[in-house]
Amino acid sequence: MTADPAVRREQSDSPLEETIGFARAVAAGDRVLVSGTMPLVDGAVRGEGSPYEQTLLAFGNALAALEPFGLGPDSVIRTRMYLSHARDADDVGRAHRELFDAVRPAATMVVVAGFTDSRVLVEVEIEAFRADGGVTE
Repeated sequence: MTADPAVRREQSDSPLEETIGFARAVAAGDRVLVSGTMPLVDGAVRGEGSPYEQTLLAFGNALAALEPFGLGPDSVIRTRMYLSHARDADDVGRAHRELFDAVRPAATMVVVAGFTDSRVLVEVEIEAFRADGGVTE
């Protein structure tokens, strides 16, 4: 398979990227998509038992994946939040509001059956817009 020069992929330190075969973030044209991101610090789940803390950590990791593209929270146009329990919606929403209130991206929050690690309560995805039209230096 030949790589498309108009598509740029960035990896992180997650061993799952190699195991499963995905990139942490992919830029194509004016969009940067960040894969599902969990509340991991140095490969370990953090914020165990706290959906609020896990949301802040997961979004922090997802936002860090935008940095190689020169983007930050202001460029985020869509967020997705996956929760393992509906009871956590208020805590997850509060963390989202704290991070993105000024930006107001399109957002989706859904409850899922669970995650690959039962300690994870929240996984997030973000999509960002590159105003430069995807021009890389």
